[in-house]
Amino acid sequence: MTEHTQKLLTRLKTIEGHVRGVQRMVEDEAYCIDLIRQTKAIQRAIDGVNRMILERHLNTCVTTAVRGEDPEERQRVLGELLQVFEATDTR
Repeated sequence: MTEHTQKLLTRLKTIEGHVRGVQRMVEDEAYCIDLIRQTKAIQRAIDGVNRMILERHLNTCVTTAVRGEDPEERQRVLGELLQVFEATDTR
């Protein structure tokens, strides 16, 4: 297992723990603003995981495709990135 994978797993396990904590807060009928603060923290942590994954993808798959000879592969990889960000920005 690579160091990158281990870091991702550690962060995801931390997020999982936070989600379980929020579930307990909901069960205990915690104050709404406290719940929102916790879910916002979870969102920021997930954003951090996404940044790590994106950075790795840009430095490996995208770089390889852009430097490669296959224009269709370049377009495919770039299209994937655009598609992911279009899907997440339609709030």
